[in-house]
Amino acid sequence: MSLKITIDPDATTAPYEQVRGQIAEEARAGVLPVNYKLPTVRGLAEQLGLAANTVAKAYRALEADGVIETRGRHGTYIAAGDARTREVADAATTYAQRVRRLGLDRDAARAAMEEALRAEYGE
Repeated sequence: MSLKITIDPDATTAPYEQVRGQIAEEARAGVLPVNYKLPTVRGLAEQLGLAANTVAKAYRALEADGVIETRGRHGTYIAAGDARTREVADAATTYAQRVRRLGLDRDAARAAMEEALRAEYGE
């Protein structure tokens, strides 16, 4: 098993987003299992012909999303699914608290979330 990322230079999606999206999808699908060690930022950048800052930006976004975790000098790994679950639960709690403070009822809050998800997933 190895990380397989393809960068399409003609795509409208930025290279860092292509890296982020492909790693996230492979982690979600189980192609990259929990604790799989990712290449270093510099190593992946060289492999893909990208600037190190581009890969670093993708890794930062993946870490913020709970998909990967950095273990200091030991490297960067695919995070346990429960880390992503906690991240989603935290985001949902924050959303629920915010819409309640704004005075929205449950139906309005659900409708707003459904619309955001449709827009995000391009439906």
